[in-house]
Amino acid sequence: MLIGIPKEIFPGENRVAQIPAGIQTLLNAGYEVVVQAGAGDNAHISDEEYRGCGASIAPDAASLYGQADIILKVRQPLDEEVPLLKEGTTVICMLDAWFNKDLVKQLAENKVRTFALEFIPRTTRAQSMDVLSSMGAISGYRAVLAGAMALPQYFPMLMTAAGTIHPARVFVIGAGVAGLMAISTARRLGAVVEAYDTRVEVREQVESLGAKFVEFDLPQEEGTSSGGYATQKSEEFYKAQREQMTAKVSQADLVITTAAIPGKASPRLITKEMLHCMKKGSVVVDLAAERGGNVEGTVANEKVYLDGVTLIGYIDHPGRVPVHASQLLTKNITTFLLNMTKEGELNVDMEDDIVAATLVTENGEIKHEGLKALIEQE
Repeated sequence: MLIGIPKEIFPGENRVAQIPAGIQTLLNAGYEVVVQAGAGDNAHISDEEYRGCGASIAPDAASLYGQADIILKVRQPLDEEVPLLKEGTTVICMLDAWFNKDLVKQLAENKVRTFALEFIPRTTRAQSMDVLSSMGAISGYRAVLAGAMALPQYFPMLMTAAGTIHPARVFVIGAGVAGLMAISTARRLGAVVEAYDTRVEVREQVESLGAKFVEFDLPQEEGTSSGGYATQKSEEFYKAQREQMTAKVSQADLVITTAAIPGKASPRLITKEMLHCMKKGSVVVDLAAERGGNVEGTVANEKVYLDGVTLIGYIDHPGRVPVHASQLLTKNITTFLLNMTKEGELNVDMEDDIVAATLVTENGEIKHEGLKALIEQE
């Protein structure tokens, strides 16, 4: 079977689904690989490097899609790519399926088999395939760097002949993969860090990184779904949370928010009234900006100023580190594919919980039950 690696055309996307090291892994598994010319340019990988690993080079997207049996992508196919997909092609990518229902319907109608990498369950066996965790770690790291560059003060404590500089105070909301990486990065830069999460069981992880874990008196509600992802809370819960969080936000120099609910708009954690209570010159980095943001006033992919506070809503943090982001994606995607590979052929076993959770369309049908029910309701 022939695997195709296209050049990503999503605006601002610099990553590539496979680096040369991954090509050799796929060849060893019995596949052939074709890479679109220039696919690795933005990740600083030349066509010659792909050729050197045994891949062939397709001159353009039409040529690549026309011959490949399996397409490995970072982002979902865009409008100009969908018509290029042959009937029976398998596409593996971050499909963003909950928010691309029309695309899902079109791919089903075109009899394209698709797997959505964002649906990989957060289980021990699937850890090496978990793209959201890999990319979330990069986002947490980049969030602190973006915040530090926007902050009009030092992060660490400095004792100088001109006086003592007190350390910046950082408040991280959400102690998942992104939040924990943000905590560790901020601590390495010398900040005093506090962190909050609805799941009190993460206290040990937060404290092990040198941060203080903050608890609020809130209504008891389930915090994590069976798949390992956060669940949506009631408005009563969020209201009580905002009221108690205002004091912490007002004390912070930098706030980083990471709360995201799969398939839902981002929960609103910080209001404009809360921003008004923050110190002038403080910074908020909203990692949930792509789905409306955790902060009232966030603008996706922009830096804005509200009431003296800098609000950063960049949604492309992993794309700003394309070399290592592509390296991590390569490991995630190849491990996912090899889990379905038998003697150089694709073996889709629906008894496998990872396969069953990620299959979205096949044979003209929408196979993901949650998406299917949602689309049928429309």
